[in-house]
Amino acid sequence: MSALLEVRKVDLFYGDAQALDGVSLEIASGEIVAIVGANGAGKSSLIRTIHGIEKPAHGSIRFDGTDIATWPSYRVCEAGIGHVAEGRQVFPNLSVLENLEMGATPKRARPREKQTLERVFTLFPRLSERRRQAAGTLSGGEQQMLAIGRCLMGQPRLIMFDEPSLGLAPTIVQEVFRIVRQLNEEGLTILLVEQNVMASLKIAHRGYVLENGRIELSGSGRELLNDDRVRRAYLGL
Repeated sequence: MSALLEVRKVDLFYGDAQALDGVSLEIASGEIVAIVGANGAGKSSLIRTIHGIEKPAHGSIRFDGTDIATWPSYRVCEAGIGHVAEGRQVFPNLSVLENLEMGATPKRARPREKQTLERVFTLFPRLSERRRQAAGTLSGGEQQMLAIGRCLMGQPRLIMFDEPSLGLAPTIVQEVFRIVRQLNEEGLTILLVEQNVMASLKIAHRGYVLENGRIELSGSGRELLNDDRVRRAYLGL
């Protein structure tokens, strides 16, 4: 499989503090790739840099062969990269349906908005039931489903999930990971950033361990789960 996303030697600074130090990784079309690491390792900074929210000091970010490192986030979205942000970030005063419609703003998504909405309601029947309800009144799990659905409305080719299990009950966490796996089986490429190392590496084709802004380990999901350094540092084994 050819690489859909290539990150090469990316450095990111917040003032004098370096958040990413020479980060390189790649994701082939159709893969689930997990980025794991502790709080403050630089996982969210990496996602924000790929999405154009932060601008790297050095390095390249190529999506489908085109360097997008200097693009604004709306253009990255138009190109086909979706982002399910940490903390869900739904519009609380808008209805479920209005939130989903907001996700269909990219030009590439508009011709199939109706069909995509039907797909989202099939994937998340609870959202269909509550389409007129204010998003802020949904449970945390329902809001996460809404955030995923809103992302799907943009017709992405690659979805970046930033801590999708954060703050959710264990049964909802299992459901989120099941949905991630299902979306991948339906053809979407997934970049999964997670503190839940065990769950993310179990479903990932490949993974990278990020520590202090640097990639320290990489391999298949199974290889990393069996790596003694990963087991000691992140799994308590």
